[in-house]
Amino acid sequence: MAFFLNKTTLASHFRSQSQVDPSSLSRRGFHVEPGAREKALLAEDPSLRRFKSHKKGVSRIKRIGDILTIVVVAGGCYEIYVKATMREEARQQAKTASGST
Repeated sequence: MAFFLNKTTLASHFRSQSQVDPSSLSRRGFHVEPGAREKALLAEDPSLRRFKSHKKGVSRIKRIGDILTIVVVAGGCYEIYVKATMREEARQQAKTASGST
């Protein structure tokens, strides 16, 4: 009987935890217009313009990085495949050599 009581209190505890109070949600989930300070911070600053990266160059470097990542992963997979097939061939040759002797 005590186990049953513990089980029901445990279930009610989880049930109460799963119900979310809307006031406890952060404001980030909803669209809120930025205030004057946020708009001033997001405004483009002409003195920082020369430090801004060029979009074409950045996208080109990202694409090269993505391609290099794919090439390295493909090379690693190929190496694993080659080692596995070589090991399997060596195992089969050892089996046929020991079987014929």
